[in-house]
Amino acid sequence: MSAANGRRNALAMETIMKTKARFYHAGCPVCISAEQSVAASLDPTRFDVEVIHLGQAKERIREAEQLGVVSVPALVLNDAVFHINHGADLTAIK
Repeated sequence: MSAANGRRNALAMETIMKTKARFYHAGCPVCISAEQSVAASLDPTRFDVEVIHLGQAKERIREAEQLGVVSVPALVLNDAVFHINHGADLTAIK
């Protein structure tokens, strides 16, 4: 195997092995600060980060609730929910 093929295969494995990270927020100052501090700090070679603004994507609120999110900002990694500070309850966003 050539060095180029080896690098390509390693890159493909990195892409496949990334952990899905969902960062839910409502656009409030607390949420924006958490996004800038927490979500942006995740290693992009290890995490595939999706930022979801629930104020603009209300159709995703049900998904967030099913994952266990009760307030935003919240980060979901491997189906574990991490509530960060407290910007707003999901009930207030609906």
